[in-house]
Amino acid sequence: MNWITNFVRPKIRALVGKPDLPDNLWLKCASCGAMLYQRDLEKSLFVCQHCGHHLRMRAKQRLAMLFDDGVFSLLPPPKVPLDPLKFRDGKRYTERLKDAQSRSGDHDALLVGVGKLGGRDAVIAAFDFAFMGGSMGIAVGEAFVAAAQAAVNAGAPLIAIPASGGARMQEGILSLMQMPRTIIAVQMVKEAGLPYLVVLTDPTTGGVTASFAMLGDVQMAEPGAVIGFAGQRVIEETIREQLPEGFQRAEYLLEHGMVDIVVPRRELRETLARVIALLRNDPATRLPVAALTAGGG
Repeated sequence: MNWITNFVRPKIRALVGKPDLPDNLWLKCASCGAMLYQRDLEKSLFVCQHCGHHLRMRAKQRLAMLFDDGVFSLLPPPKVPLDPLKFRDGKRYTERLKDAQSRSGDHDALLVGVGKLGGRDAVIAAFDFAFMGGSMGIAVGEAFVAAAQAAVNAGAPLIAIPASGGARMQEGILSLMQMPRTIIAVQMVKEAGLPYLVVLTDPTTGGVTASFAMLGDVQMAEPGAVIGFAGQRVIEETIREQLPEGFQRAEYLLEHGMVDIVVPRRELRETLARVIALLRNDPATRLPVAALTAGGG
């Protein structure tokens, strides 16, 4: 027995070796490349302190950020067939679902929260891009319809926060059928005379963009969010032209009338509360005549 190799060397390594650290303790900003400490990033609502880049957030984090005091309840996930097409590529679709559920701790890509926003009842449907790219399948369509129904039942506004790559390919035509279903759900909210607001986040693409994501009474977006149907490379290869700088970014869409307002994340809750109050014709939000005429000609 070599006591130096088996005893002395492990003791020395234990003294001078690097401590085990969690893999997610630091995150790299996709815009400026700065290394961001996880706890500081959470305090800044996942906005880079160096360049202001808005990093992606999990759905539960968004709900906690928007509801008053972070208090809300989740609607139960809908019961849907897990693998209606018995789809398999590299591995079975059911295995992919189990992996995504295990990593995220959620049932699917859309969470629906019910609570108070600015002291008023609100229903928020928030996507989680970390769950299979926020793709829209049957479960997402059912959850969105349930969110619309909950808003109508409560007489509350519905707020949609998409973050999605589009339809879920593993569910084929059934995923595409969720597009008209979500449009009908939005119409149900509007026919009830309730506000429907959309906060476009990075990324909002594909069938989600082509359905409920662009039907808001007010279209908001986070700074720098990619918003579009097809990807920029696909468009360039199709039309064989160079697209303008900033194409499909929130600021570009604002300039071209596709988005009503770009709102920094820190101002989002206050802005949503204000818009809801205005759309509900709350007297408390009306400006006095002096304020309307001050500085006017």
